[in-house]
Amino acid sequence: MKKTILPILLATIWIIISEFVRNELLFKSYWVDHYQGMGLIFPSEPINGAMWGIWSLAFAIAIFIMAKKFTLAQTTFLAWLVGFVLMWLVIGNMGVLPYGLLWFAVPLSLLEAFIASMIIKKLT
Repeated sequence: MKKTILPILLATIWIIISEFVRNELLFKSYWVDHYQGMGLIFPSEPINGAMWGIWSLAFAIAIFIMAKKFTLAQTTFLAWLVGFVLMWLVIGNMGVLPYGLLWFAVPLSLLEAFIASMIIKKLT
């Protein structure tokens, strides 16, 4: 249990912190302006934060499963592909992805996936 729950919990906490810093502290105004430019309101109600918490837990669980079969580098890449690239394809398809943000989002999301993968690898 200590080699399952603790790594997933700590990775989840890291992912939540990373997402919060990136999307609320660094780029919130970018998102709000982008949505306003489309005539939309950027979703930032508490329920949206709760859903991102659930996404973070699901992402950590997926990383935990991948880490059992792959190296740290492979786990990081697969986690990043599954967690971010697929999400960007979907929100890009929906027309709400601010493409200019990817210059910052790609390296920061790779760092997020790497540290979450490293937490899980070190603790399992």
